[in-house]
Parts: sequence; C-alpha cells; structure tokens
Amino acid sequence: MGGNGPPYRRILLKLSGQALQGPAGYGIDKATLNHVAGQIENVHGLGVEVAVAVGGGNIWRGEEQAATSGIDRATADYMGMLATVFNALALKGALEVRNVETRVQSAISMPQVAEGYIRQLAIDHLEKGRVVIFAAGTGNPFFTTDTAGALRALEIGADVLLMAKNRVDGVYTADPLVDPAAQRYDRLSFMDALSQGLGVMDVTALSLCMDNNLRIVVFDLTNPENLTKIIRGEMVGTLIE
Repeated sequence: MGGNGPPYRRILLKLSGQALQGPAGYGIDKATLNHVAGQIENVHGLGVEVAVAVGGGNIWRGEEQAATSGIDRATADYMGMLATVFNALALKGALEVRNVETRVQSAISMPQVAEGYIRQLAIDHLEKGRVVIFAAGTGNPFFTTDTAGALRALEIGADVLLMAKNRVDGVYTADPLVDPAAQRYDRLSFMDALSQGLGVMDVTALSLCMDNNLRIVVFDLTNPENLTKIIRGEMVGTLIE
C-alpha cells in the first residue's frame, strides 16, 4: 500500500464465540452476526487483507464440558472445533450477502463445507481480495482458539493480531465487569501481560506472539467504529508489543 494507506496491510481478527452470541444466551444472534460482518466489510473495503479466526464458546466449550459432563477432554475439544466451523459458515454467509468473497478453511477435513487449511492457498486468497475464515482451531485438542489465531496470524504473515472482545474495551488491571476500580492499560509489554496474569488471552498464544514479535490489539468489537479506527492507525483499546 502507499504511504497514505492504512498502517496494517494484512490482519488476523480473532473472534470469540461470544462475539457472535451478543445478548443471546446461546448460539448466534442474527443482529450481532450482521454487525460483525458489517465491520469486516468496511475494513475489507479499505483494501486491507482480512483473515478471521473464530472460537466456538457460544455453542460448546471443550474444557468446561469435559470438567462437568464426564466426556474426556480430547473428545470435548474436538466437539468445540466443530462448533467453530458452525460459526465460520454463519459468518461466511453474512459476508457473502454483502458481496464480500469469502473462503472458510478448516483444520479438520470436511470438504463438503470448507477447504482444508493450506497456508499458501490462504495467502493466495488474501492476495486476491478474499476474506479467509479459519475454523476448527489448530485441529488438535488441548489448544485454544486463541493459540490457533496467533499461529495462523504468524503463518500468513499478518501485521497484527486483533483480539475482539465483547463489551470490554481493552486490558485492565482487573476484570472491569466485576471491579469498577479496574484501570485500563493503553499499552503493555508482552512480558508484563504474562507476568501479571491479566487474562488477555491464552498463555500459549501470548508467548507465541512474544517469541515472534507479533503485536496484539485488544479492543471492544461492540463499538461499530473501533475496527476501522484501528486500521486507520488510531489508538483504540490496548496495544501489546
């Protein structure tokens, strides 16, 4: 891009399952899904190459279910990976209604509904102006979708990992939904985020970003202007680098 273009050429947007759940108690909220798709459409329209990694916690949380249901952890995690495919297909549908060409790549083979994950193919799609949605995490149990997001961001050469939160506008000294005295950080080092145990993301994912110097922005997705502001270089949420 030219010198006056957005500072980020290629991004990886990490969406939790809750980011699609919205105010609903379970599953996908239609208005929230369209809200997210609209923000991705706006950023894509700026000429930015957009990849998305989705979670599945709005449908199934493997670790929690393994602890309470008696299902072994590996099986519960695989079930969670299938939930992320459900979310990825829903987001793909919402984007294509907006005429945003989109591909879903799954780390678990299911050729009837998604491409298999192939790094070079994902990069080719991005270079051709398509949004790529990564589903099924890393394809392995015991790894979170945060780790999958960090891994895919590094594999495709993303300039930044954008961690979209639901009603939390950055990283705080404590949970702001519980502690009204919690203060938000504008900037954090990787080491501070790790040593203070601030719950930014999975520790494995955070360490992976630190080891490879991949900057992270944690922001509130419910604000419809935030994603575009970040792409334009404005200070939004918390920057970790």
